[in-house]
Amino acid sequence: MPGALSHIRVLDLSRVLAGPWAGQILADLGAEVIKIERPGSGDDTRHWGPPFLKDAEGRDTSESAYFLSANRNKQSVTVDFTRPEGQRLVLELAAQCDVVLENFKVGGLAAYGLDYAALKAVNPKLVYCSITGFGQEGPYAQRAGYDFMIQALGGLMSLTGRGEGEEGAGPVKVGVALTDILTGLYATVAVLAALNHRQQSGIGQHIDMALLDVQVACLANQAMNYLTTGVAPRRLGNAHPNIVPYQDFPTADGDLIITVGNDGQFRKFCEVAGKPEWAEDPRFATNKARVAHRSELVPMIRQVTVFRSTAEWVSALEQAGVPCGPINDLAQVFADPQVRARGLRVEVEHPLAGTLPQVASPIRLSETPVSYRQAPPLLGEHTEAVLGRLLGLGPADIERLQQDGVV
Repeated sequence: MPGALSHIRVLDLSRVLAGPWAGQILADLGAEVIKIERPGSGDDTRHWGPPFLKDAEGRDTSESAYFLSANRNKQSVTVDFTRPEGQRLVLELAAQCDVVLENFKVGGLAAYGLDYAALKAVNPKLVYCSITGFGQEGPYAQRAGYDFMIQALGGLMSLTGRGEGEEGAGPVKVGVALTDILTGLYATVAVLAALNHRQQSGIGQHIDMALLDVQVACLANQAMNYLTTGVAPRRLGNAHPNIVPYQDFPTADGDLIITVGNDGQFRKFCEVAGKPEWAEDPRFATNKARVAHRSELVPMIRQVTVFRSTAEWVSALEQAGVPCGPINDLAQVFADPQVRARGLRVEVEHPLAGTLPQVASPIRLSETPVSYRQAPPLLGEHTEAVLGRLLGLGPADIERLQQDGVV
């Protein structure tokens, strides 16, 4: 069955994570995605290991786990576009594409004649998405931007970590490159919006995505907590700034997450905990009161939760309709029956390893489901096929370009 975007061709000039993540989402939805890489080295993340994919004999292959996480369903074409002939090839490919993704520094591609103005001249309908650290203008526009640094500068780390005065207090980054991932998601939404506009108007456009913009936008309720009060939120560890109890609690054999979202759920929790009087206490009867008396209530709950195992608490609270759960490591995540039932691990064929595990797309479409057509490509795996099919280059042309170091 054709994917929802099977009529779209994407030229992916990006590398590392934010741009490739957007490209992979579009590819999963059926788009043809052509990834342009440097001959001989390719995307930086190809070398970001260990770990590397193992072959059938258990030996490391050339494919890093990092690269494999963000480049499924793409075709790899190696072109050196620092050279005039390479620039011409990319320009000709862009003329036959609907979307370009790139994450070079501001003005970086203009030096090679591959900026938006140049590509728009040969393809006015092109949707050209630029992803940078700080956007196309402003005092930081020329700076390089990396996820870790943006998490700090954009405020996320000021909200993440144990509170002041607690053991281990201090700012902490999120355990995955979340700003890059979120920027990839926002870039995908922007590309789809621009394609929809093009369908109605026939006009392409330039998309200016910045990691800092995305990070600030995704502060969500915490940003509004500041904007409405003028008081910067503080780190609370695993606690919630606006809801109590909504955090981790110790159990007899580990830890438990309790996420009480309303007063009714709190009343049910109190019954399961054998403390129904808490729900009648004016200090705790409403969420507003519980937030105000957080420092009194949380220690009382901790004194109760330590007397049962995590599994016992989860079973009892789930039966009562109180949201809760264990803190799983990734082995437990992929063994979880709900994760297995939803098929969040998939297998694709891989030329070096036989099969390759992948994390499934979370997008579920009833009529045009995502597909897993191809493993993340080997470096330059599709150079000859793509240049032949789209640009009409024959074996002799490809051989000459290879001898000249262009592809």
